[in-house]
Amino acid sequence: MELKELERVLPEEIEKRSFELITMELGEKILDPECELVIKRVIHTTADFEYADNLVFSPHAVQEGIRALKEGVRIITDTNMGMAGINKGALKRNGCSVSCFMADEDVADYAKLHHTTRACASMDKASELSENCIFAVGNAPTALVRLYELIKEGKIHPRLIIGVPVGFVNVVQSKEMIMSLADIPYIVARGRKGGSNVAAAIVNALLYQIQQQ
Repeated sequence: MELKELERVLPEEIEKRSFELITMELGEKILDPECELVIKRVIHTTADFEYADNLVFSPHAVQEGIRALKEGVRIITDTNMGMAGINKGALKRNGCSVSCFMADEDVADYAKLHHTTRACASMDKASELSENCIFAVGNAPTALVRLYELIKEGKIHPRLIIGVPVGFVNVVQSKEMIMSLADIPYIVARGRKGGSNVAAAIVNALLYQIQQQ
């Protein structure tokens, strides 16, 4: 196999060059200007161009997410990996915080007592917070299902739901449940694809847009 010549790119220019290549490869595909930077950030994170088609945005979800972040919202993730992937400097600049309750002892005890998953139990714990939060779910469809139930019960009203769990069991169904909500902003990766890295990438894409304003 013939080796291809490496591109000569300075370290500080790698991300910029990556986005140039993404734009080139998208070709004539037209993206919604409001959603474009989120879509490209997810493609940058995954090298998967199918996200240009399977990311679904409720009306003005990006604007609603940015507004919430500007107000110093708390972000709830369903994995420590997702929490770790969110840019802490950008969070701090906007007075935001991020929490993941999955490893909390009270969450484990609640899940065991009620014969449910820790992801479900962590959503119940989040519903007891005094503020309305952004939820970034990249792993557990049960977290999305429980969020849907809590919303329908009037116990929680998220500022934004990022619903991108990856997998097979109830993944597609849980995302469709979120997309059926009429009054909750959402960004969902329709189908089986997603992951904690995708959830973090979407949050970061919203945070970086604040920096550019």
